[in-house]
Amino acid sequence: MAKLVSSTYSQALFETGIEDGTLDNLYEEAGVVLRVLSENPDFSRLMNHPKIMREEKEQIVESVFRGRLSDEFTGFLKIIVTNRRYGEIDAIIADFVRKVKEYRKIGVAYVVTPLELSEDQKKAVKQKLLDTTGYVSMEMNYDIDESLIGGMVIRIGDRVVDSSIKSKLAELKKELSSIQLSSANA
Repeated sequence: MAKLVSSTYSQALFETGIEDGTLDNLYEEAGVVLRVLSENPDFSRLMNHPKIMREEKEQIVESVFRGRLSDEFTGFLKIIVTNRRYGEIDAIIADFVRKVKEYRKIGVAYVVTPLELSEDQKKAVKQKLLDTTGYVSMEMNYDIDESLIGGMVIRIGDRVVDSSIKSKLAELKKELSSIQLSSANA
């Protein structure tokens, strides 16, 4: 249900940005709002507090964001509050950002390796992903997991390519277990 809510609201903002030609501006403002919310958890607690009336929350949004964000984005935030969907604001805005990146053909890759990659290796991985995915740009996120032993795990959206030695060993173990079970039954 929450995914449907975030998708519905983010799609409305996305379509507004396309129709009005303000998509880039709305995208930048979405990043600002996400940053402000992550840096100020007390604001979210205030906005989610059940004893604060909806009208007061609308006024808070108006006073905090009016003049700092476009009227479209401020109005969008007020609609979220009016419809009592503030609890899903992070998911709504994150989904909007994802939609804009897809529209602009910007991929987001998460690469996990057992060791830090050199700059040349990072460039090679990025170029390979650009060549094979159809994206025109790629945001790269790197992480280290020593338990992988070797190889790497790459995640783009819901697609995962796991070429780590850890996963290959797990698969080999599974195959050996089934062989042992088969030969024991014979």
